[in-house]
Amino acid sequence: MRRFWVISGVGFAACLCFVGLLLVGTYSAAAGIASGGGRAVGLAKGAVPAKYQALVQKWGVLCPTLTPAVLAAQLYSESGWNPTIVSPADARGIAQFIPGTWAVHGIDGDGDGDRDIWDPNDAIPSAASYDCELAKDVRNVPGDAVGNMLAAYNAGPGAVLQYRGVPPFRETQGYVKAITTLAKSFEKPVGRVAPSQQAAGAIYFAQKQLGTPYLWGGNGTADQDYRFDCSGLTKAAYESVGIELPRVANDQYNAGPHPARSELLPGDLVFFSNDLNNSREIHHVGLYVGGGYMINAPYTGAVIRFDKIDAPDYFGATRVTKDGAEALPDRAAGAKTP
Repeated sequence: MRRFWVISGVGFAACLCFVGLLLVGTYSAAAGIASGGGRAVGLAKGAVPAKYQALVQKWGVLCPTLTPAVLAAQLYSESGWNPTIVSPADARGIAQFIPGTWAVHGIDGDGDGDRDIWDPNDAIPSAASYDCELAKDVRNVPGDAVGNMLAAYNAGPGAVLQYRGVPPFRETQGYVKAITTLAKSFEKPVGRVAPSQQAAGAIYFAQKQLGTPYLWGGNGTADQDYRFDCSGLTKAAYESVGIELPRVANDQYNAGPHPARSELLPGDLVFFSNDLNNSREIHHVGLYVGGGYMINAPYTGAVIRFDKIDAPDYFGATRVTKDGAEALPDRAAGAKTP
């Protein structure tokens, strides 16, 4: 169980004033900080579970069209890093290969003499290899090479060749946008991350919940006496400004790029994990308000309050974007986090 530093009555009032100033300043901060240029080849800290990170980093540069972040986005979107998952269409394993596709495109990634659809050491290299095969098939098609590769993955290379680019299929266009957007949450940022224009509204919502008792699984509904748990609070805060986040904290981590600790801005989500090398082990989330503090719903018996973010289990932060949130797969409907 995490233990938090609790602010006294005088300090609490001071923080309220402080947040009031932050709400005024958040938009001006958003206008005044430029985002960095360029795209990263490296992966954001902990975004890929540690046991798969070396594989994704190695195979994500198999061809010029592929990056580790794009490969990670595909794997996360397909399986949520679950190597034993089976879809209703019989897609199997961490890379969600259909057996017939695996028979043609599966490779022996670890060189142990077999091609095992369930083994990430084969499946992740096979996913990269398949992407690069598709990129080669559509290499002469005009437009964005990454988008064309992803469109070929979704709709087949024939459709990309026929339409000379991403075909006008709603599903395919949505897939290309989702993966390219989601990839940003796996990239190690180059320079500063662009500020959020919705941050002030999210903070305003969370500030109004201060003093509300915590409820595990709480979504803030009337039947729950308007109480929240940690991810329920952050979800509702961003929902109040038109951004729909997943219910589970470790999926909220992928709702945008990841600013460094020294570059946090009010409105960033801050995360705490049982494993500092694995975002899937995140167990707590709060809403950063500046000055080293967050608003959060900490645990049963406590109330929504300000706490310091500096703790041994501090994992990192996410600057939520609307496109980033919309790109996330909906696997966690109804799930709860403490």
